[in-house]
Amino acid sequence: MRAASKRRKPLLALAGALALGVAASSATCARVRIVTFVTTPFPYDGLVPSSGAPFLDVSDGTRRGHTSPRGGIYWEDATYSDRHVLLAIPPRFDPRRPGFLIVFFHGNQVRLARDVAARQEVPQQLAASRLNAVLVAPQFALDALDSSAGRFWQPNVFAEFLDEAADRLAKLYGGRARRMRAVFRHMPVVIVAYSGGYMPASAALSVGGADARLAGVILLDALYGETDTFADWIAKHAQSCFFFSAYSLSSAPENENLRHMLGNANVGFATGLPKSLRPGRIAFLPVGDVPHQDFVTEAWTHDPLANVLRRLKPGS
Repeated sequence: MRAASKRRKPLLALAGALALGVAASSATCARVRIVTFVTTPFPYDGLVPSSGAPFLDVSDGTRRGHTSPRGGIYWEDATYSDRHVLLAIPPRFDPRRPGFLIVFFHGNQVRLARDVAARQEVPQQLAASRLNAVLVAPQFALDALDSSAGRFWQPNVFAEFLDEAADRLAKLYGGRARRMRAVFRHMPVVIVAYSGGYMPASAALSVGGADARLAGVILLDALYGETDTFADWIAKHAQSCFFFSAYSLSSAPENENLRHMLGNANVGFATGLPKSLRPGRIAFLPVGDVPHQDFVTEAWTHDPLANVLRRLKPGS
């Protein structure tokens, strides 16, 4: 029995508490809450950058909806109106020490409490890594086959989201609000994207307006497109940031494509699991035929997110 199975009852309790919108805690993560933000990916009433077409492209009376390439028509009121964001502060977090703000972009067919917290155990894996860091995970399309970035497609909205996250984290942490807001607003940011999270990740890198704060990017079986954007970002930040992509056979073609692009641009990279993730470290980890749907919890090891977060070096 894997270790996560032994935590099933606490995790179910955590998910239940989060679904009710109340604070939750466990032995592995002291402060976890799902809260409502003002600056969120959805609702979104703009254009799809790749096509220039309106995002809300269908209507039925007063209802408006979006045609997803994979999922068909989803309605705005049911799928693209959720403003919730999951916040987590592990019990060992120390604001006096160097640390990271981890932003997690989930994949398709996800609800924050059910999937990010309980099934993928993202807050628990952060706590288990012992990294001095906090977690922010916005809800994208609610429980849908859709990778749309929504308002994160708009310039500087990701930076605005990070500013609001600092305020919310300060409130969750407690203590002197002004001081804590300053701590969270200056923490280096690491983007972690799983599966369909590649699209909001690429938007955050290209137009997010938070370039000065970005320390690195971690892709967990998440490269299914926008490969040019990732290649350009890596080339521009090859000395100042890190990039790590672990992948199964599912996303192997685009990872191979990205490696080819970097080679053509004379950007060096390693293959394998690096001992540490520091500025200038670019690495790819092919893990073979493992189930894509379980990649956040079972890949090259149990709890792979915790495994890779242990390799981050605050203050480097």
